[in-house]
Amino acid sequence: MVEVSTSLLSMKKGEESKVILGLELAKTDYFHIDVMDGKFVEKDTYNKMLENSFYIKRTSSLPLDIHLMVEDIKSAIDEFISVEPNIITFHYEACKNKNEVYEIIKYIKDRNCKVGISIKPETNIEEIYEFLPYIHTCLVMTVEPGKGGQDLLKNTLDKIKQLKQYIVKKDIEIDIEADGGINLNNIKEVKNVGANIIVAGTAILVANDYKIIIDELKNS
Repeated sequence: MVEVSTSLLSMKKGEESKVILGLELAKTDYFHIDVMDGKFVEKDTYNKMLENSFYIKRTSSLPLDIHLMVEDIKSAIDEFISVEPNIITFHYEACKNKNEVYEIIKYIKDRNCKVGISIKPETNIEEIYEFLPYIHTCLVMTVEPGKGGQDLLKNTLDKIKQLKQYIVKKDIEIDIEADGGINLNNIKEVKNVGANIIVAGTAILVANDYKIIIDELKNS
């Protein structure tokens, strides 16, 4: 069974209370917070996601899964660490070099938070192999980051499969999270190649009953 991290990217303003309570009752495993700065990706959700995170912190006990799609990673960490997230994931492509990747990993760990690294669809999975023993999650983007409602890119499934084979071979304990375009039509494929956490937003939030969709995603 996979865990489900529900993206709040498409949550409408004014419906926060209803959606968050509904997702909690439906037993989503995490709230996925898509933090975008309008620079690393085109869309800017920074302030909205900061507000959502503080609201969730006040009203729910479910863990926050913070996904930073930003250029200034450290400043974003400093702001979002105050909501005591379960994990902060940053993009490998936002770092200038490998030394900065290691620096950010340590920066997050020093703040008593789990660490994830995310990669875009065009990034070769081999580029992040050396960091895997030092992090908790590898987030493989299955769409181009920056907007919701896209279709899953099938070639990214090969990347997840390759990553799974590598961590088994090297006996590395790490979660594989897949994010983008995941729904009931393709969830089995995503699971079969090795993802154990899936991010879904639109597929869940458009449903009349969140629990039905979340249960089906977990048990497909």
